[in-house]
Amino acid sequence: MSVQLQMLFGDGVGIRASWEDEVDRLIRDGALFVSNHSGGKDSQIQLIRLLERVPASQLLVVHASLGAMEWPGAMELARDQAADAALPFIVATASKTLLEMVERRYESRPEVPSWPSATTRQCTSDLKRGPIQREVRRYAKANGFKTIVNCLGLRAQESPGRAKRAAFSRMGISNSVHTWFEWLPIHDMSATEVFDAIAVAGQKPHYAYALGNDRLSCVFCVMASKADLRNGRVARPELFEQYVELEQRTGYTMHMNRIPLVELVA
Repeated sequence: MSVQLQMLFGDGVGIRASWEDEVDRLIRDGALFVSNHSGGKDSQIQLIRLLERVPASQLLVVHASLGAMEWPGAMELARDQAADAALPFIVATASKTLLEMVERRYESRPEVPSWPSATTRQCTSDLKRGPIQREVRRYAKANGFKTIVNCLGLRAQESPGRAKRAAFSRMGISNSVHTWFEWLPIHDMSATEVFDAIAVAGQKPHYAYALGNDRLSCVFCVMASKADLRNGRVARPELFEQYVELEQRTGYTMHMNRIPLVELVA
């Protein structure tokens, strides 16, 4: 990965350097590396890769709990992987659930779609990113870290949008207290490579993949495949009924293709 980037850092001086070299510099300088862990395969292999490169004393594993909305066992997988490596593990929790967010939006603005979409993903910003950043700031302050490298298990193969994302960049939330960077350690890996690398490491991915799931986080995701949704209905029938009821009550559909859930899983 010798991609050369023109990067502008905090001192305002433009320099050209390999982002790999910059990651190594941040490791040497004692930055905090945060492994965002959903319990999915990409998070799992990301942490495996981080442990090969970053000292354990500079690693933090954080999981954004989605409560009843997420696949059973997802948080436990993240927690156990962190525990096996003797890493600190933090659970970040939002003040609302996805269904509560949809209900509130419908009550305040019934004229607009109530559910998140592929382009307007309040679920990510409000239920994951915001709570995680809050908890990471607390941890960094308590442990004396000034520089934070936020690591995400996003892969270019997943979508055109993710393919365009820089593998390493400075984040706009940097301030006088903390300097934040974003790093995508597995950006160039394929799904097959991810599963193979997990197996080589002697680990197993979440059981939902054996059922045929493509994605793992929310049981019912706005971008889920039909197979994912069907698996979710079998695993969590009571939750499925809650989604269906809320679709019917708001008059808006959850999935990005705007087909009602009952039709998608038929």
